[in-house]
Amino acid sequence: MNIVVIGAGGVGGYFGGKLAKSGCDVTFIARGKHLEAIKTKGLQVKSILGDFTVYPKVTNNLSDIKNPDLIILGVKSWQVLGIAEQLKSVIGSETMVLPLQNGADNADKLLSVLPKENVLAGLCKIVSKVESPGVINHFTFEPEIVFGEYDNKKSERIQNLKSVFDKAGFKNTLSEDIHLDIWKKFLFIGTISGIGALTRAVFGVMREQEGIRKIIYDTAKEMVAIANAKGVGLTSKDIEMIVKVIDSLDYNTTASMQRDMMEGKPSELDNFNGYIVAQGKELGIETPTNAFIYHCLRPQEIKARS
Repeated sequence: MNIVVIGAGGVGGYFGGKLAKSGCDVTFIARGKHLEAIKTKGLQVKSILGDFTVYPKVTNNLSDIKNPDLIILGVKSWQVLGIAEQLKSVIGSETMVLPLQNGADNADKLLSVLPKENVLAGLCKIVSKVESPGVINHFTFEPEIVFGEYDNKKSERIQNLKSVFDKAGFKNTLSEDIHLDIWKKFLFIGTISGIGALTRAVFGVMREQEGIRKIIYDTAKEMVAIANAKGVGLTSKDIEMIVKVIDSLDYNTTASMQRDMMEGKPSELDNFNGYIVAQGKELGIETPTNAFIYHCLRPQEIKARS
């Protein structure tokens, strides 16, 4: 299978590396020192499940790509629309585009630009980072891709893709309800990321504070209300599930959006709390907790993007 991985960071680098290791024809889209390191030394993956190095094709120019069967998007949510515009001249009628970003509407963003037959829906679960140029460090938790057709049909191509992922040797799940699965992950990410960026506190500190725990619950309740209005069946049980996860994680854990904001980088704020606020306005649902977090963080986001 001819696979293109856009973004060779913690997500794209790990899963793309595993696919390359299994024998797939993988091309990475990367840039800067990361690009040069992969060109000269290969892509090194350090993992609690076993280290490996692969020597894939790598470029910084999407126009170099020819006839891809699958394009995996390992970029940030706020980059998806721009990438989709660039993909219009690259994809063929049979190309599958699989978004793995955090957030609830990445497949919808793709559908606003690309033909529906090209768009899959998906998410990933992984804790990893770029340790240094050309080096990916996966340091906890078994990585997984959850994916499916946008309409949940068990098409021949989606089952073939599962076989490719199985051969690559990473955990993967062909979803029965991909939108519900995406929202379950979004519920966790969206609930903790914004308040983490606002407090600058690790999970352990936040979960011990009664007032912050209430904010976590209130944020999640608003997200569930939005999901339900959009026909996604999240429930109060899902809220308890994500709080249980927050309580179980290492005391010093932080969220990726939180880290980006603390480092002065552009973040996924508009795709997380901002998305809930925007959907609340559109659907006539009050989202005061998400709005407070979003508007308090927005000046930092504007500064980072300037």
